[in-house]
Amino acid sequence: MNRTIRLTVFALALWPALAFAQAQPAGAPYPEWDRLTPAQRDVLIAPLRDRWNSNPDERARMLERAQRWKAMPPGLRDRARHGAQRWEDMSPAQRDQARALFHAMRDLDKDGRDAFLAKWRQMTPQQRADWTKAHPAPEHDHPRD
Repeated sequence: MNRTIRLTVFALALWPALAFAQAQPAGAPYPEWDRLTPAQRDVLIAPLRDRWNSNPDERARMLERAQRWKAMPPGLRDRARHGAQRWEDMSPAQRDQARALFHAMRDLDKDGRDAFLAKWRQMTPQQRADWTKAHPAPEHDHPRD
């Protein structure tokens, strides 16, 4: 599964919650779901409904991701949120570099990853850029951000 799409879906899933949070007065408690107004519920659900309806080929993946998210322990959810935020803060060049690194290390065992990262840390920024150009991550059918 393409990490870019997972992170994008995750970021988009958080958007309505942020919009709802901004509509709440400062210090006001957030009610339980059953106490939300229909308009508040719609603000939270509308983006998901739109993605679901506009991407029929992605519905199985969307449902699978939601089930995995629900089954995740809270600590792992926090790590996923942190990773999504780091991804959002990256420049396009940094994202390309991250994709290339992930692709290069994905099949390495722990010792291989450690050795690769030790070598990577010793490279200059120009050497890293050159390495990324020489070893790009494979293209996917999904759009990149």
